[in-house]
Formats: sequence, structure tokens, C-alpha cells
Amino acid sequence: MADKKFTTTSGIEIKEVYTEPSGMTELPGQFPYSRGIQKDMYRGKPWTMRQYAGFSTAEESNKRYHYLLSQGTMGLSVAFDLPTQIGYDSDHELSEGEVGKVGVAIDSLKDIEILFDGIQLKDITTSMTINATASILLAMYIALAKKQGADIKQISGTIQNDILKEYAARGTYIYPPTPSMRLITDIFEYCSKEVPKWNTISISGYHIREAGSTAVQELAFTLANGKAYLKAALEKGLDINVFAKRLSFFFNCHNNFFEEIAKFRAARRMWAHITKELGATDPGAQKLRFHTQTGGSTLTAQQPMNNVVRVSMQALAAVLGGTQSLHTNGYDEALSLPTEAAAKIALRTQQIIAFESGVTDTVDPLAGSYFIEALTDELEAAAQLYIDKIDAMGGSVKAIEQDYIQQEIAASAYKYQTDIESGDQVLVGVNKFTQAEEVNPNVFRVDDAIRRQQIDKLERLKHERNNAAVEKALQNLTTAAQGTDNLMPYILIAVETYATLGEIADTLRNVFGEY
Repeated sequence: MADKKFTTTSGIEIKEVYTEPSGMTELPGQFPYSRGIQKDMYRGKPWTMRQYAGFSTAEESNKRYHYLLSQGTMGLSVAFDLPTQIGYDSDHELSEGEVGKVGVAIDSLKDIEILFDGIQLKDITTSMTINATASILLAMYIALAKKQGADIKQISGTIQNDILKEYAARGTYIYPPTPSMRLITDIFEYCSKEVPKWNTISISGYHIREAGSTAVQELAFTLANGKAYLKAALEKGLDINVFAKRLSFFFNCHNNFFEEIAKFRAARRMWAHITKELGATDPGAQKLRFHTQTGGSTLTAQQPMNNVVRVSMQALAAVLGGTQSLHTNGYDEALSLPTEAAAKIALRTQQIIAFESGVTDTVDPLAGSYFIEALTDELEAAAQLYIDKIDAMGGSVKAIEQDYIQQEIAASAYKYQTDIESGDQVLVGVNKFTQAEEVNPNVFRVDDAIRRQQIDKLERLKHERNNAAVEKALQNLTTAAQGTDNLMPYILIAVETYATLGEIADTLRNVFGEY
């Protein structure tokens, strides 16, 4: 890459990095990383372009994955249906009407085998948006990689595994906070030894923002949660220089262009100081790496093509803010799951930014802008006030148990809604520049019949598998959960006997209880 010439269309050479004449001292790739975590950022390689997909059955989702890979997607990102997220099999009474709706239905290792059919796990990175049942889905992924003959020390990807924001903003938790934190730190410990390239948590501000928080609250609550995970792992005796390298973050990107860029820069700087204060000395353990998704809640059902513009601006802000990985939403997502056409335009948006806009030719192109630098400082100061308050309460777990974070988000969501209704906040096509709606006929719907297909698969599985082995594996998991052993090896064995997701989650429910 060194000899590649970077120039504008007029032939003006573009330097790797710009500093103000008086010498802006901080450089990209240097502590506290507000200018980016790599010295050369996207001149070295572009961010990972992911498209989030998963719906209906594993068979249907597998077809979409092959399509996305053929269109130039560099990493897969799996959405799971609600029953999978909260530990119920498709035949559970509470699963009715929800199977395969907001993501793919996964009942056992069999479904994971179908989901990744024809895809070598050693050749791609996979991000899985899963929290309460993250340990089970990760075990299934590892089991499949082993069956494919991959060296599991080499496979890479991410599980969201961020249970604190579930209590605060999203709601797909199963167990009380303490056993939930145990499962998370068990994953940290297991992966640091067995699957060292795996990102064991993606600390998520995305859903905090979707629930109605401001950019400052998204920044503050996400980093406060991150701090809680660091402390939990330290209490377990793990080395911060090892496990902190495998933490990643997941942020939202909304419409206020400069605020979003400043938010990402502030996040890196704040995290560098948080990790350093807790004892991290390795630069890899001080760097905040993050995935961004454009703002789902900013998309409108009215005049849906306007969303193409919103998504483009948000994607550009994420890139200028230095993201490592990006998902762009489909323009039709306010109406339905994205159609194939919408998913393609979303991916092309990233490719146009990467290869046509020139914004990747220099690192941190907005550094030194009086506005951006001041805004970065102001976001940091405002977020720090929240973090100090949460620390005074005893950290995120305590703040969530006292309903503090939930109440703050709710108040912001209410204010935003009243601003839209009063017209103080303009939403193009909704409260200004409106028109009589044309109906969009191309809406993507998932058929309810797929629950029947999943139930048939489950019945076949239970008939064909070695039920005595399943029984034994679940009994061993119960004993381990009652003690202090790391649960990951037990969950992996259960998965390999084709115990179902619901059976494993129920085994843990029986020991931990439900929240």
C-alpha cells in the first residue's frame, strides 16, 4: 500500500494525515485514539461492510447470505427471532406468532448447520445479535466450525452478549443480573483461551438510542456498561490486557451529522482513559473498536425513498467518525424486513462512500475543525457527568436496578416525540413537506407456516438424536450451574449432542430463576 498515490480528481496529492501548522500533537493510532485506532485507518483497508440479515427458516436465511456474499458483503450479521433471543424453542406456546419474524429461528445445532451451509466459517467473520442466549449460539457456532474442520483458534466474529442494555432498553433478558453477568464473564474466560480471535461482547449503545436516548446518553450509558463488564471480569481474576482486546462496541448513527462524528471521537478518547485507569497498559486493550448501524428509528414509513438519503448521511458520518464495521439499513425497514433490492442499495451506499467519495484517502479528515474539536470536548464533558453519577450509585448494574437509566431514556424519548408533534423538530415527509401517501406494494412478509416447519424439524431431531446423551449433558450442566465452574464447556457438549436451545435455556432457568 505504501507506494499507492492518493490524489484528488485534479491531481492534488493527499497526505496520510493533516495537523494544524501550530502542531496538533495527537496522531491517529496514538493514545487516547480520538483520531482513530489505526495509524492509516481506511488507507490500509476499508471498514468491514456487513449486512444484517436473518428471517424465517435457516434455509431461507442461507439463500440471502449467499446473495449478499455474491454482492460484495465482507461479513455476515445474523438476526435471530424473538423465541431464539429469549430461550424458547419454536414449539413453545409463547413462540406462537413470533417464529422467524424478526430474525431466523434457531432451535438446535441442526439449524446452524443449515444456516451456514456452503459457507466456510474460517473464511468469514460473523456477527451475531444475541444476548441472553449468546453462550448457546456461540457454542453452536464453535461446534459447526469444529465439524467443518476449522481451527477454532482462528475463527473470528462477534456476539453481542450485552445483557445490561437489555435490562435498560430492550427487554430480551432471561435470568437475573448476577447469573447473567456470570455467563458473560464465563464467555470472556473461555474464549480468551479457546477462541482467542472472537470478540466476546459488543457493548451496545444502538438499542439505548433506538429506545429514545440522546447522543450524549448513548455515549454515557454504553461506556458505563462497558466499565461494569471490565470490573466484573477483573473480579473474576481475568487479565485486562488480554480480555479488553476482545471487547467491541456497537453504536447507532443518527441524522445530526457533526454530533455523531464527535460522539465517535469522544467515545474512543473516554474509553482509552477508562481502561487505563483500570490498569490496561497494552494499547490493544485501550482501543475502542466499534461497529455502527444507521438509525432504524430515524427511518420513516412516509415517503420511504427519503430513507436512502438519511442512510447515506448516517453512513458517511460513521466513516468520518472512524468506524471499524458498518451496517446500512434498507430504505423499507419502517415498513417491513428489507427486501433484496433494499439490501442491495444499502450495501451499494457503503461501496460508493468507500470507492467514489475520496473520504477514505486521509485519516480523520475533520480533525482540527474548530467546530468538531469543540463538539467532541462538549460531548465528552456531558457524558462524563452521567458516568460520574452512575459510578456514585455503584455502577451500571445498580443504576439499572434502581431504574435510573431507564427513566432517563424514557424522558428523552418523550421530549423527542413532543418536539416532533409540535413541529420544533422537523421530520421531512412526516411533519413537513408531506403529501398524500402512495402505497408501497413491495413489502416483505414472513409466512406463519414456518412455525410448522420448525416444529416438524424438532420432532424429527428428538426422534433421531441420542436422547440419553442429551439427558446426561443437561444433568452435567445443571450441576455446573449450581457450582462455580465455567459453563461454556458444558453448554458446548450439550449443543453437540443436539440438545435444543430451549432445553439448555430451561436447564439454566431451573438453577438461576427468571428476572
